[in-house]
Amino acid sequence: MKKIVAFAAFLLFLQSLVKAQNSDLRFGFQVSPMFSWMATDESKINGNGTNLGLKLGVNGEIFFRENYAFILGVGFAFNSGGTLRHDVAGEYWQRSPLPPEVQTSFFPAGTDLKYNLQFVEIPFGMKFRTNEFGYIRYYMELPVITIGFRSQAQGTIEYSGVNAEKIDIKKEVNPLTLSWGLGGGIEYSISENTALVAGLGYQNVFTDVTKDYSNISSKARINNIIIRLGILF
Repeated sequence: MKKIVAFAAFLLFLQSLVKAQNSDLRFGFQVSPMFSWMATDESKINGNGTNLGLKLGVNGEIFFRENYAFILGVGFAFNSGGTLRHDVAGEYWQRSPLPPEVQTSFFPAGTDLKYNLQFVEIPFGMKFRTNEFGYIRYYMELPVITIGFRSQAQGTIEYSGVNAEKIDIKKEVNPLTLSWGLGGGIEYSISENTALVAGLGYQNVFTDVTKDYSNISSKARINNIIIRLGILF
C-alpha cells in the first residue's frame, strides 16, 4: 500500500509538471475483479480450477496527442493463480514446509496443487480512445506489458482425501514474471475532469511461474480475465 501511495504522490507531481508544459496527464484508481487459471506445456500437468482474485492499483495516462497516451501504473494482484492437476505421481513442493497432515513426500497421480499468489505489478503500454459522444468515450489499451514481483504465495495440496491448505510456497514460485495484455471499455464523464471507467481485459503471464520438480519439467503460465472498474481524474 505504501508503494501505491508513493506512486500516487509521484503522479500528482508529474501532473503539475506536464501541465506547466501544456501536456496532459491523468491518473486514477482501479478496483478490478479478475478470474485466473493456469496452464502448462506439459500434457501430464493440466489446469483444474479457477481463482477469483482482485486487482488494486494506481494508473497514470500521459497524453502525447488528444486521444493517444502512454499508460503506466503500480498495484497489487491478489489471489492470482489457479489449480494444476498432476496426472503422474512424483515429488512436489519439496522446497516448502509441508504440514503434518501431508504424510508423504511422493504424491500419487491425480494430485491437485492450488496456487494462491499475490504480485506487485508495474504495467506500461499504450492507450487509444475515441472522441467524446455525449458523456462517453470508448478506449482500447494495447499492448500492455506488466512486470510482476511475487510478494506472497500460498498453496493447497489435495489428494486421496487429504486437503492441506495455506502452505507457504514462495520457494516454489519464481520471484519475477512478465506478461502481456490488452483491454477495452468505456469512460463515462461525471464532471469536466472526472470519469468512471468500465471495461474488460486479458492478461497472459508468458514467463514460467513455477519452479521445476525433480522428476518433471514444465512451463506454467497464468491467464487472467479482468473486469476493469475504476475512476480517472
